[in-house]
Amino acid sequence: MIKLDSAEYAKRRKALMEKMSPNSIAILASAPVTVRNRDVEHPFRQDSDFYYLSGFDEEHSVLVLIPGREHGEYVMFCQEKIKEQEIWTGRRVGPEAAPEVLGCDDAFPVTDIDDILPGLIEGCDRIYANLGTSPEFDRQLMQWVNHIRAQVRSGATPPHEFSALDHLLHEQRVIKSDAEVAVMRHAAEISAEAHTRAMQTVRPGMREYQLEAEIMQIFMAAGSRWPAYPSIVGSGDNGCILHYTRNDDVINDGELVLIDAGCELDYYASDITRTFPSNGRFSEPQRALYQLTLDAQYAAIEATKPGNHWNQPHEAAVRVLTTGLVELGLLSGEVDELIESLAYRQFYMHKTGHWLGMDVHDVGEYRVEGEWRTLAPGMVLTIEPGIYVAPDDESVDEKWRGIGIRIEDDVVVTQDGCDVLTKDVVKEIADIEALMSA
Repeated sequence: MIKLDSAEYAKRRKALMEKMSPNSIAILASAPVTVRNRDVEHPFRQDSDFYYLSGFDEEHSVLVLIPGREHGEYVMFCQEKIKEQEIWTGRRVGPEAAPEVLGCDDAFPVTDIDDILPGLIEGCDRIYANLGTSPEFDRQLMQWVNHIRAQVRSGATPPHEFSALDHLLHEQRVIKSDAEVAVMRHAAEISAEAHTRAMQTVRPGMREYQLEAEIMQIFMAAGSRWPAYPSIVGSGDNGCILHYTRNDDVINDGELVLIDAGCELDYYASDITRTFPSNGRFSEPQRALYQLTLDAQYAAIEATKPGNHWNQPHEAAVRVLTTGLVELGLLSGEVDELIESLAYRQFYMHKTGHWLGMDVHDVGEYRVEGEWRTLAPGMVLTIEPGIYVAPDDESVDEKWRGIGIRIEDDVVVTQDGCDVLTKDVVKEIADIEALMSA
């Protein structure tokens, strides 16, 4: 399995510290442990920002960056290795091995943080932190600062500014390195295989969750322990529910099946949606709306290139969809007026894409100083137009009702256009029907 090496994390820390103001400190806590029920915990998933800078996936840890510190700029607080606890919860790195394993300059037991961290903060002018993410950690941070403030008469110098760490870090995360793209490409290939498997496996009479199980089997067999988000397997009019995750209905003959699923690999997400007929053959209404959605996606992909702004792929998709909906009789009027009045939102109510990375809806601004940001090489995004005709929409012919279609691919912006990372799973009507018939 492709994984990032320690040099990649060191490069990220260096880049972040170069953006920090002089005489400052950055403090970032690991993700909290969350309880599922009583004494059962949800599977732990590290905070994306924390992992982005460290590659460390243990809970109860705190990462500290102090640019220019004489005794080392990168400090980690983590759990101690205690044999009796490791028997129950698994092996830990521990402070002794952390410098070698994580590349930090110093490492201390997290139980000693109240004694050590105020001394690292004291004398710094500014603290960078993700305030508001964890109220509990925010309180702890203020306790450390107040401890320093209480020592002012003894000569202590408390920080006088707080800055949002994510303002710097999330902009850094928007542009993916070659190493990151390689991991995301591998995740996309695994997810493409899973969607192919779903098309080959589906049969009328199955439950949606049985198809979900086929997808999960491919993910895990290929080395991905988790989906990047709860998988959507919506058959029939369940495909018109954008975030449908019950996945417990029977898949009926003649229905479309909409699957939105992607694996996570070394903390990087993939995100694919495919829509296909349960019996392997599109009906004429399904075929018409599917081809229109695919044409819109191709137009959006064509508009995804350096120099274009973020919203241009969406605008391209909307124009194709609106024109086609008029031609098919689902909308009536002038195309420009229908677009301006947002009339298309009756059938297409979401944007055409989102950033993709360590989070499936990844970090990064879509607007800069009030304007759509310009696309640049290294940005990774989804392209996912759709058409959703509500089953009770009496404004359209009955043959269209209950049809939900979305086609989604992951693309990375290149020097002269974009590269579709998820191209290994078919989406042309003829190719889908040929695959399913085989």
